[in-house]
Amino acid sequence: MLGPSAFERKNVSLIGYHDLNGRPGFKIAGQRVNGSTFLYLSHFWHAGWTVVDVTNPKSPEVVTFVSTSSFDRTWTTQVQVAGGLMIGSLEKPYAHMVGERANAEFEEGILIYDVASDPRHPTLLSHFRTGGTGTHRNFYGGGDFAYLCAQLKGFLGQCLLVVDVRDPAKPQEVGRWWWPGQNTAAGEIPHDEDTHYMHGPAYVVGNRAYVSYGRVGAVILDVSNPAKPQLVSRVSVGDIGNTLGCHSAVPIPGRNLLVINSEAIQEGREEGLNYSLVVDIRDESQPKIIAALPMPQPAAEAPYSSYHDRGGRFGPHNQAHHQGMSVFRELHNHVVMTYFNAGLRIFNIIDPYCPVEVGYYVSTDPVERIGILPKTLVSQAEDVAVDSRGYIYCTDKNWGLSVLQYEGNLD
Repeated sequence: MLGPSAFERKNVSLIGYHDLNGRPGFKIAGQRVNGSTFLYLSHFWHAGWTVVDVTNPKSPEVVTFVSTSSFDRTWTTQVQVAGGLMIGSLEKPYAHMVGERANAEFEEGILIYDVASDPRHPTLLSHFRTGGTGTHRNFYGGGDFAYLCAQLKGFLGQCLLVVDVRDPAKPQEVGRWWWPGQNTAAGEIPHDEDTHYMHGPAYVVGNRAYVSYGRVGAVILDVSNPAKPQLVSRVSVGDIGNTLGCHSAVPIPGRNLLVINSEAIQEGREEGLNYSLVVDIRDESQPKIIAALPMPQPAAEAPYSSYHDRGGRFGPHNQAHHQGMSVFRELHNHVVMTYFNAGLRIFNIIDPYCPVEVGYYVSTDPVERIGILPKTLVSQAEDVAVDSRGYIYCTDKNWGLSVLQYEGNLD
């Protein structure tokens, strides 16, 4: 199937592609069942999730589209799969992302599906409502609890909601945590009314949750008692980055390192510097920023000297998440991240004080506009996942699913 060729590339090749039947992908989840590998993709411009069989990564196969037609005015941009469950988010759409859908009625919370009985055709088990405008970037790595990024009634912005999913047909809230000032219904006063709060996810490893918490920064929580998460420490980046603040906080397995990044929001040169930083968490009570990932630079043959001038967004977005699942590869020495119009970027962090860019793949521009963004129709790498075989999956707002391969060892 004809897909995006390389506009620029270094040590990364395109080996497979699917247009997802005209529904460009966004977030990526996955599982391996009886030797088959399945991806579960959310979308920006379509309500629902697509199941893709990538057992043969050179020839992805769309298996089914899980329609949420009754929620077609609702954003379903997030998805998690683990332990035989698929958790899809429901939230009020962002006006600038959906145009006329912004003022329509919407549903909120999460939908929980069974993907153990038939991984190709998810079966709806329950709808859990949070009581506000819904959930955004949630975390579920299997086990008893899902960690939701939820906007709750009476709260300013999103906060952490812990939900017991041991009986997925009857999920129950067990705990919540928020930054002081968010609980306005209880009389708390925000420190800054323009502050963006939790973006999520709360990346959970053992009894710790590493939470991207917007303008608060990155937060480390003790979740040994999920009913009462406790603050361990905070990584503040002050006024660096845009108003969204910290977008991702991903721990590096076995390294006592945390990689945090903001998210580029404005197109062109309309906003300030965004960041991708390496944090030393050997002393988790006093995390320390030790390095920045190199700023991507266009190849010499590119028709622009800066990605700021290409059109669309330029800057960090999503990191590859392992989430403790066997379908995905643990990365100890590399960070794999999307940078919107700068495509997929791969960084070597063997020396965490001196990260080095070792690979990239920037797609040619889409030939058809599916959604209203970006304003200039250029490629926009969105989410990324690396499976245990080393194949890299990357989505785009107006393209479909690209399967890439690094011409080296991703470890």
